[in-house]
Amino acid sequence: MIVVCGEALFDVFATGERAASVDLSACQGGSPFNLATGLARLGGKASFFGGLSRDMFGRRLHAALAAEGVDLAAAPRPDAPTALVMVGVDDRGVPVYTFYGSGTAERMVNPADLARVPADAQAIHVGSYCMVVEPVASSLRALVERQRGRSLIVYDPNVRLTIAPDVDAWRESVRWMQRRADVLKVSEEDIHALYPGMRVDTFIAESLEAGVALVVVTWGERGVVAVTRSQLAVEVPAVPVTVVDTVGAGDTFQAGLLAWLQRAGKLTRRAVEGLVQDELVEALRFAARAAAITCSRRGADLPYTSELADAEALDMPQP
Repeated sequence: MIVVCGEALFDVFATGERAASVDLSACQGGSPFNLATGLARLGGKASFFGGLSRDMFGRRLHAALAAEGVDLAAAPRPDAPTALVMVGVDDRGVPVYTFYGSGTAERMVNPADLARVPADAQAIHVGSYCMVVEPVASSLRALVERQRGRSLIVYDPNVRLTIAPDVDAWRESVRWMQRRADVLKVSEEDIHALYPGMRVDTFIAESLEAGVALVVVTWGERGVVAVTRSQLAVEVPAVPVTVVDTVGAGDTFQAGLLAWLQRAGKLTRRAVEGLVQDELVEALRFAARAAAITCSRRGADLPYTSELADAEALDMPQP
């Protein structure tokens, strides 16, 4: 089981304007919510550990995860509202986020809630803004410390400065996780947002030196690069696609990577460190194809395994 930790919320899009009103469309979202959904759709076994409100939106999020087959036994149900995030898209199709709400459910995860998370989880995935806002950030750090050496620790910072604007808090979180994560996936945009002017290869080298076993950097339309502690380095080009928007693309890539590793029996630090070139290339290509499908349609509508199989022969290892 892969335990995905963090936020579930609603992304709100403006779909039209009138003289005295704006038409809005709300879509289920949040990077960890998307990741858990994507894992389930790609045949992975996922559990969600994040605060799910009991309000109308929270009930909908809970029902949606359950319908996808995500295990919800670990998810707290705090008495707090669901977060709403307004999503705009720039000329390149890149999403821009504005957060609405405070004291929302995803933040109200406390250390006492950690007892819900099984100690024998194969992997623990943390990331996004829940790693920099309290009390959930401290709770997730405590979970990482508890599970180090027991579970594969996976981290995707998924930087959102419009939601949590303290760049120093993000940098401190990244440094803390670089010393504890086994797998670190980050976008080039995240690196440049936190460390303007830093070269991607410098960030990779620093992460490996800190102790990360596998660093994966997504480059958008230029593809992805991955490097292991054994100095295996692989680059895979992006899959050509007509981009509608890139909402959820990074989450889809991560879901594809973890689903591949889980299916291949590689969800341990030793297995990740021991990946050979053909295995890493297959994993990255599978993840890239999944991300391309998400980019071809509006919002974080993550693909199912059957959609990838229809596109071309499936690279995922067979049982």
